[in-house]
Amino acid sequence: MEAPLLAHLGPHLAELGALAGSKLYDLSDQAERHQPVLHPRDGYGRDEEWVEYHPAYREMERIAFGQFGMHAMCNRGGVLGWPSVMPPIAKYVFHYLFSQAEFGLLCPVNLTDSSSELVRRFGSDELHKRYLQRMWSQDPATLFKCAQFMTEKAGGSDVGAAELTAVRDGAHWRLYGEKWFCSNADAELAVLLARPEGAVGGGRGLGLFLMPKTLPDGSRNAYRIVRLKDKLGSRTLASGEIVFDGAVAYQLGELDQGLKLMLVMVNSSRVSHLARAAGMMRRCLNEALQASRHRNAFGRAVVDHPLMRRQLVKLMVPTEQALSALLYSATAPEKVLRLLTPIVKYRVCRDNVTVATGAMEARGGNGYVEDWPNARLMRDAHLGLIWEGTSNINALDAVQRAVGKIGAHAALRDDLLTRLADTQGIPGQFRTRLDGAVNGALRFAEEVASRKENERFCRAAAGKLYHAVTAALFIQEGLRLGLSGGDARRLLLARFVLEHRVQEPNTLNLESQRWEDEAIDLLLDEAPVPLSRAAALLVR
Repeated sequence: MEAPLLAHLGPHLAELGALAGSKLYDLSDQAERHQPVLHPRDGYGRDEEWVEYHPAYREMERIAFGQFGMHAMCNRGGVLGWPSVMPPIAKYVFHYLFSQAEFGLLCPVNLTDSSSELVRRFGSDELHKRYLQRMWSQDPATLFKCAQFMTEKAGGSDVGAAELTAVRDGAHWRLYGEKWFCSNADAELAVLLARPEGAVGGGRGLGLFLMPKTLPDGSRNAYRIVRLKDKLGSRTLASGEIVFDGAVAYQLGELDQGLKLMLVMVNSSRVSHLARAAGMMRRCLNEALQASRHRNAFGRAVVDHPLMRRQLVKLMVPTEQALSALLYSATAPEKVLRLLTPIVKYRVCRDNVTVATGAMEARGGNGYVEDWPNARLMRDAHLGLIWEGTSNINALDAVQRAVGKIGAHAALRDDLLTRLADTQGIPGQFRTRLDGAVNGALRFAEEVASRKENERFCRAAAGKLYHAVTAALFIQEGLRLGLSGGDARRLLLARFVLEHRVQEPNTLNLESQRWEDEAIDLLLDEAPVPLSRAAALLVR
């Protein structure tokens, strides 16, 4: 982020951070305890269903959409007093902070943002005039929040099996069928995939459409929310099943390009999920550190027990990996993002579940009780494994398509090796190991992608790429901070990633791991780690 924008956003980020640790968390807790309720009829007996939200949820909407304009800051100028459109990294930093208190609401925030991008790029001038400014509004009286409907009974991950039918009716289309999992179900606008009448089967036959809840004449569109899902997590968010009975929809882009165009939105959502998972892990780590520092067991603070110290660092490493991956993804070139997006979405969302579980264990029995945030963090963490592609889908996308068909690993290799070459101060022995890790992970991914029968190794290949990437980022970040007199602890994290994620640790040789004792002490101390001590531990 450029220095002037960072300086301008600093007070706003501090304000959101303070809210996340106080009012926003309390609102989220209330909203989860009073989940959305579907009313199938209005007071006049008309079959115009509506969703009732607790006032706490509406207040969270006011904070996200109104106060901070998180859905609009990358689409128009004027948000938070900044005169121009902000870069993606700005919104993702706000997502990162917001998610430490509330997960579910970030779905409509992100979908309103990314839906407007599809309308802007592929919608008609009439759609621009009618909807864009309302999609970017910060006034709840004029804001049109958005949704994305893809999943059907016939196809979840297999989107090409979708059966929702679109029939042309003059200048617009009418939709017939069902969607099975519709988050933000009562949104004013929804972007969805449907198969035009007579189109070929599979993904190539799907078109992309924009469907309003209310038609220009003020009448209700012809679809119904028939049920809200009773979900494990994201309970503040209304997710439902929808039946379409001739609902009016407007075409976006070419009819045979629908799935390709929708993937623009999917990839944006994957980075948003990365931001949410990274923020949730930060909350989990903070909860674990606080619990262990302020609880005594067997005559001393829990944090002073060597085994517990090791477990805390095992929570810290993936938490910091996620943050580095987020900042890299928010600024990486488009060619790099084609491979980076699925690997970080896959790995960070999986790590979120592990970290949430470890943080609950660190709190003990209290962590299992709803008085504390751990149970909710665990429930919400699991959704990241499903939304915008399961772990398998993202690993296959990364290895078989991004590497195997597009060759996107070449751009990632060039970017990482250039970053390492430009980074001064890496000890020679460790630089050799790091270069080997990056090149080895890329070669393995290329080998797995070369033959269809290697599919079962796609998750391993995507994981190795992620760990090699984050180790390289840690080195660059740690040296940059350390050389400026700041905290060099990310150098230590880089070695932990290399020795416990990229390579198999030699757990039977205790002497080879003695360096970890000092490293763990430095990482769990709140004081900055001097560059000299961190650099020495890289090669000890």
